[in-house]
Amino acid sequence: MRLPAHLNALRAFEASARHQSFSAAATELNVTPAAVGQLVRSLEESLGTLLFHRSSGGRARLLLTETALRALPDIRAGFERLSLGVERLKEASANGVLTVAVSPAFAAKWLLPRIDRFQAAWPDTDVRLDTNLKPVDFVAQGIDIGVRYGAGNWPGLVAEKLMGEEIYPVCSPALLRQKRRLRVPADLARATLIHDLSVDSHAGFASWDAWLEKAGASTVTTNRGMRINNSAAVLQAAIDGHGVALARSVMARDDLAAGRLVRLFPEVTFTSALAYYVVYRAECAGLSRLGAFRDWVFREAGKE
Repeated sequence: MRLPAHLNALRAFEASARHQSFSAAATELNVTPAAVGQLVRSLEESLGTLLFHRSSGGRARLLLTETALRALPDIRAGFERLSLGVERLKEASANGVLTVAVSPAFAAKWLLPRIDRFQAAWPDTDVRLDTNLKPVDFVAQGIDIGVRYGAGNWPGLVAEKLMGEEIYPVCSPALLRQKRRLRVPADLARATLIHDLSVDSHAGFASWDAWLEKAGASTVTTNRGMRINNSAAVLQAAIDGHGVALARSVMARDDLAAGRLVRLFPEVTFTSALAYYVVYRAECAGLSRLGAFRDWVFREAGKE
C-alpha cells in the first residue's frame, strides 16, 4: 500500500481551498497563516505545479487551479476516510472526548441542565459542546453527534426526530399581574412584544405574525417591541419582565415548571412545523460513546 507523502501539506491545501484563505485555514488548523502558506508552497514544489492563483484583493484571495480543482474531491474524501478509520479504532471504547453540536439556546435551556446525568452514567466520556447557530461541517470540525432544529433533512447526516413542540406566548408572573387585561390575544396590542431574531420565518420558524393570525388577532401590530438575536436571551428578557415572548415549548419547559414564566392563552394551540432531531454520520453510528449519548438524549426527552 502506498501512502501519500506530505499529509500535513495536504491538510493545509484542503483547508485553504475550502476557506479560500490561508488565514482562515490557519485558524482551523491552529497554526500561523505563514505556516499554512509554507506547507502549500512545499506541496506545489514537490508536485511541480501550482495549486492556487493568488489574488491581492477581493473576497476570495485563493482560487484553485484547474488541476487542483479536479484533485480536491479525492483529497477531501481521503481525509474523511482517514477520520472514519481513526473512529473505527475507538469504537470498542466509550472513553475519550465526545463532541456534540447544538445551538447556544438549546445548550442553555435544555442540554446543560440535564448533562450531569449523562456524565454520571458515562464518567469516562468527556463531552465537548460546539455551540453554533449555523450548521457545521461534521467532518472538518470533528463533530460526533448533534441536535438540530428544522425539517429533518440535512445532507450527509442521519436525522432521528427527538421532540416536536408547541409555540405560545409567555411572560413573567409579575408582568401578568401588572397587565391584568391580558385575557384574550387581542390584548397583546397593549404589551411589549419580544422578537427572536435568531430564527428565520422563511425557513419555517414560527413568528409573531403567524401565531397572532392563528389566534385571530392579526390586527395586533408586530413592527414594534424588543428584538434579541438569541433564543435563551429572549426567554430571559421575558423572565425579567421586559415583555411577552413567543416561546418554543422545549426551550420554555423548565422555566414554566419553575414558575419563572407563565403561558398565556393556553386555549390557542399552535404546533411548530419544525422539530428537534438527533443527527450524526451513518458511518459513525457504531461508535460506543456516540450511541450512549444518543440513547441518553432520547431517554431524557421521553421523560417530558
